[in-house]
Amino acid sequence: MTMKKSTEFNIGDLVLYKNNQLIAFNKPAGLAVQHDKTGDKSLFDLAEIYVKHPLNIIHRIDRPATGVVLFAKTKRALTDLNEQFKNRQVTKTYFAVVGERPDAEQAELLHYLRKDARTNKTEVLNEPAPGAVEARLRYRYYDSIENYHLLKVELITGRHHQIRAQLAAIGCPIKGDVKYGFRRGNRDRSIHLHARKLVFRHPVSGETEGIVAPAPDDPVWNAFNISEPYLES
Repeated sequence: MTMKKSTEFNIGDLVLYKNNQLIAFNKPAGLAVQHDKTGDKSLFDLAEIYVKHPLNIIHRIDRPATGVVLFAKTKRALTDLNEQFKNRQVTKTYFAVVGERPDAEQAELLHYLRKDARTNKTEVLNEPAPGAVEARLRYRYYDSIENYHLLKVELITGRHHQIRAQLAAIGCPIKGDVKYGFRRGNRDRSIHLHARKLVFRHPVSGETEGIVAPAPDDPVWNAFNISEPYLES
């Protein structure tokens, strides 16, 4: 299985949601949300080409991960959504496939994370420390297939590599994520972390909006069949 280059994607096929203020895409693995040191075209670049209008980045997900990414078309929308993220009014739901089943069926994890810019990796601490920020998430175990286990994760804070680092800290690294201790990488260098759903308040109407991203079409995600309605609860 070979990962497509970003330039091979039809960006229009990735659109999940759009209106005059916002547009959301289902980011594939291997495509960075914004420019990075590789110089590859990013989702942001392709999105601006698609809409033929300047966009604003609201949030990010990691390059090897997949799922919902939302951009603002206007400064008003950007300001409003930035406030919602800052005030933790946005619900961010992920699915993660891990190689070890966690001891608890569900739990809230609290750690303190410190980013190492040199290695682009996050250190996980159990106590506050200089340069470390508080990180919280909730997870719930759902199902198992052979050697893999499906967790649903609600991200409470939004830190660098947070889900990857915190799950690894409890002995449950994400499938394919060798940076955080999984035993081997996926052939296409993806990781099995998917930003499934984003729920927020529309900046103009005030209505609650929910954007759901289908999981990638691969044997592991397909085996878990995460489209089942009970997983949206």
